[in-house]
Amino acid sequence: MSSGSPVGGVQILLATRNAKKLAELQRILEPLLEARVIGLSDVPPYDESPETGATFEENALDKAREGARETGLITVADDSGLAVDALNGMPGVLSARWSGKHGDDCANLKLVLGQLADVPAERLGAQFICAAALVIPSGGETIVRGVMRGRLVREPHGHNGFGYDPIFVAEGQQRTNGELDPAVKDAISHRGQALRALVPHLVAACTSAPARDKH
Repeated sequence: MSSGSPVGGVQILLATRNAKKLAELQRILEPLLEARVIGLSDVPPYDESPETGATFEENALDKAREGARETGLITVADDSGLAVDALNGMPGVLSARWSGKHGDDCANLKLVLGQLADVPAERLGAQFICAAALVIPSGGETIVRGVMRGRLVREPHGHNGFGYDPIFVAEGQQRTNGELDPAVKDAISHRGQALRALVPHLVAACTSAPARDKH
């Protein structure tokens, strides 16, 4: 653990059902916290509201508030996506459903590449954006943002990560996120930045968490 007091067996809910995203978030957070990080499949089901926010921050906060309210657990939620310069910042908050069906990574990726087919390579700048929200049931909310600048390539490379990772090359890298070792990606990624910014707030929240959160 990097800082703060031991937090025992506190549970932190990551409000996502995306298995690949959950694994990435657990990989980033668990080494920094003495806490059990769980996903929505680990808690009793509840009706999840659709993402209707106009910004990453709105969506992340809505999901975190809902998770904390429904489960009574300290909850972290993120909303993230790809913002392409030549598409005026789109897909943005629509990244996961850009092709019309939520979570169809292959279709989303192909659509973006098709929309950029006539754009010169030097204008394929883009960035990944992540807004992460922490909501504490007893009171308190924190929102942070991480940004990873880079450029797109015209053909997918690599099978690591998910979403648009196979066509995104981060600044300072020669390979796509889909080709990077997960530890290398985590060190520079938008999610890594955002979640590490939340750690001091999580340490404080977990240390003061009520006994019912500690198992």
